[in-house]
Amino acid sequence: MDERALLQRLIEGPASGDALARASGQTRAAIWKRIGALREAGVPIEAKAGRGYVLTTPLELLDAGAIRSALIPAAAAVLAGLDVAWTLDSTNTELLRQPTPERGARVLLAERQTGGRGRRGREWSSPLAAHLYVSVSRQFGAGLARLGGLSLVAGIAAAEALRGLGFDDVRLKWPNDLVVPAFDGSLRKLGGILVEGGGEHAGPARAVIGLGINVRMPADVAARIDQPWCDLAGLSAPARAPDRNALAGAVLSRLLPALDEFDATGLAPFQARYAALDALAGRPVTVHAPTATLAGIALGLADDGALRVRLDDGQERAFHSGEVSVRSGATA
Repeated sequence: MDERALLQRLIEGPASGDALARASGQTRAAIWKRIGALREAGVPIEAKAGRGYVLTTPLELLDAGAIRSALIPAAAAVLAGLDVAWTLDSTNTELLRQPTPERGARVLLAERQTGGRGRRGREWSSPLAAHLYVSVSRQFGAGLARLGGLSLVAGIAAAEALRGLGFDDVRLKWPNDLVVPAFDGSLRKLGGILVEGGGEHAGPARAVIGLGINVRMPADVAARIDQPWCDLAGLSAPARAPDRNALAGAVLSRLLPALDEFDATGLAPFQARYAALDALAGRPVTVHAPTATLAGIALGLADDGALRVRLDDGQERAFHSGEVSVRSGATA
């Protein structure tokens, strides 16, 4: 009985160490070590007298077949492959190691990432069976010159999918964050997008689009996060997150067709959709550029996906994701 099989057994109901040992042909000590590994990975397991090992929070494991069946036809038609891994360093990194499909998109999900990362190499917390970690690999015919807006398009697709599931407060924080406004006006991070790849400036390019969404954050992991955050369980009433397989199907049903449209037409058709989700437009922002810190009012997207800002001195400038970081609020 490996860790996945052990977790699946606990999902079905409580079990004693003796019962698990007999079912697996292992010793109780071996089961105890596997339980410890699951706990260390973020799975909430308690040992209760008379019941044995118990999951304190309902969980479900990702299932490739269930995700495929949740796809709309337009998304299923462009799917070159869909796999679910138990644990990886990073779904993005794994797809970058593999050949890009000649047609369509290859999708990889993982129950856990040991080296998940966000923009500028920041660590992305990736506890086991808690969130959604998904990456998509595909070719783009228009070349690298157009890919600057790709994270924006992925964000639009993810935000629209979440809104379609009833999470109406989900917004986008330029350039690559899914956020939900708090009562005090701050923005709590719900998810993020990381785009990686390469190719010719004006010729074929490959890209891997990684997306992470907080579904149900374990308490011990939450204690280590140093920025405002939220998860889908906390946004639900009562606190019940959506099935992760249904969530993956909903996101991919939006994302895969959006990538096709972006490859064919560029960012222009997405501008109005982004504006409807823009969490920064009209708000004071502080822009941390390499050589200066500038304050102003965010004005939305430029045609190429840059952030337009009217600075306090009255000038309007456009900033690109590789040049700046942005935080909402005049003193951020």
